[in-house]
Amino acid sequence: MKKILIGFVIAAGIIYSCKTNSTGTTSTKKVSIVFEAKSNSKVSGAGSFIEKNGVVTFKAKVKGLEPGVHAIHIHEKSDCSAADASSTGGHWNPTFKKHGKWGSAEYHKGDIGNFTTDVHGEATIVFKTNEWCIGCGDPAKDILGKGLIIHQNSDDMTTQPTGDAGGRVACSAII
Repeated sequence: MKKILIGFVIAAGIIYSCKTNSTGTTSTKKVSIVFEAKSNSKVSGAGSFIEKNGVVTFKAKVKGLEPGVHAIHIHEKSDCSAADASSTGGHWNPTFKKHGKWGSAEYHKGDIGNFTTDVHGEATIVFKTNEWCIGCGDPAKDILGKGLIIHQNSDDMTTQPTGDAGGRVACSAII
């Protein structure tokens, strides 16, 4: 299998790459991310989105959080420039649904949900879906150009439009 690097590396260390098979068609797409601490936090981490056979798998390792439950969401913009990450806008919601738990009657495409850190404030996050794509151009599925936010608190899955997840303590652009 031949690997072709498409795109560029930016200061945050984000890479977009594709693997092509012998017929020249794309079989795997990958975007690597690095979290930036926000809102005076000490959160750090890295991860990736990998699309294979129509399914996107998100994996990340994070540290520097308070032990407990935290929310993670995809937001509208890939702009992490604000000190509190407010520059990413609201949750990514291309289908104009109410905020909720992923897979329920209504939820944002960016409503990934909650994860739990250990006693050291570390966690591994894994999430899979066929409702996203990487660079496909479909505005209801394409995660490129969005922001990924880790919140200070857990998502209650009901409060509109944010889930009452608290401050934005880490940010990464998905580009």
